[in-house]
Amino acid sequence: MTSQDPGRALLRHHGDVDAAPGLADFAVNVRVPAPPRWLRDRLAAALGALGSYPGADADLRAREAVAARHGRSPDEVLVLNGAAEGFALLPHLRPGLAAVVHPSFTEPEVALRDAGVPVRRVQLRPEDDYRLRPELVPDEADLVVLGNPTNPTSVLHPAEVVAALARPGRVLVVDEAFADAIPGEPESLAGRGDRAGLLVLRSLTKTWGLAGLRAGYFLGAPELLAQLALPRPQWPVGSLVLEAVAACCSPEAVAEADALAWEAREHTSLAVARLGDLVVVPPAAPFVLLRVPDGPRVRQALRDKGVAVRRGDTFPGLTADHLRVAVRAPEEFALLVDALRVVLEDA
Repeated sequence: MTSQDPGRALLRHHGDVDAAPGLADFAVNVRVPAPPRWLRDRLAAALGALGSYPGADADLRAREAVAARHGRSPDEVLVLNGAAEGFALLPHLRPGLAAVVHPSFTEPEVALRDAGVPVRRVQLRPEDDYRLRPELVPDEADLVVLGNPTNPTSVLHPAEVVAALARPGRVLVVDEAFADAIPGEPESLAGRGDRAGLLVLRSLTKTWGLAGLRAGYFLGAPELLAQLALPRPQWPVGSLVLEAVAACCSPEAVAEADALAWEAREHTSLAVARLGDLVVVPPAAPFVLLRVPDGPRVRQALRDKGVAVRRGDTFPGLTADHLRVAVRAPEEFALLVDALRVVLEDA
């Protein structure tokens, strides 16, 4: 795939492209428009240290906070410039065949294909409600990548079904960017240090409104993390990212995130009730996959009414009639529901 390949361009399409200034944004899956005041204050307090290079002590503090949050050791943590950097590092594992479970976030496939890694798509089926079927993953795949909960379907796969994909000689990468948006994180594998070859990827973007900062981390065996980190430059992560990771993994922040997840679950239940038969599968996370007649027309008509939604046809296995919508507070979400009702009635 080259930069001129139209298929690659579709895979690089994300919700921020569908959103635009002045539109009510239901296309981007960031739950808040800005970090909470306490987090902004903590980041602001760290600005005075920007004259110094990020030190090993700051990196260790961040890794210790992550380790304490997930019951791991600090040497099982690699702090990243967002989950996207984690995907970009995957080719350095030198897989012979990568299996990428779809429909899902497309950046892993882009990174692997751009590096010349052979990729096999594992296509989950609508008749199965896009639930994971381990038998579809090729036995010869020595790298498997999937999301849990999966974006854009909002399906949460059982942890043991996901963990069963791990085996000797294989790296299993589980993208848990939205795990903290589900109360209690019931199917998370972040604390599982007992599975050889398991890498869990986490993001701080969705819950804490940090899309512009780029903050995340990998959890896994030290030798795997060292292989991933080998090509990184000196000082790969900035001081503010390290500060944000330490802050958002504190016990107080984890408790706040869980409270927000309970609130989001209530909002999601209300959204599903209002959207009715347009909902493709029951959502586990605060975003919903819809199927509408004449999707491109509906999406443009919503845009003309000042409402942005995420197109679905850039996700392998979905069609132009699929839309992904981010759940917002009920009074805000009503704008989408009302606009969608009018657009569908005008068909």
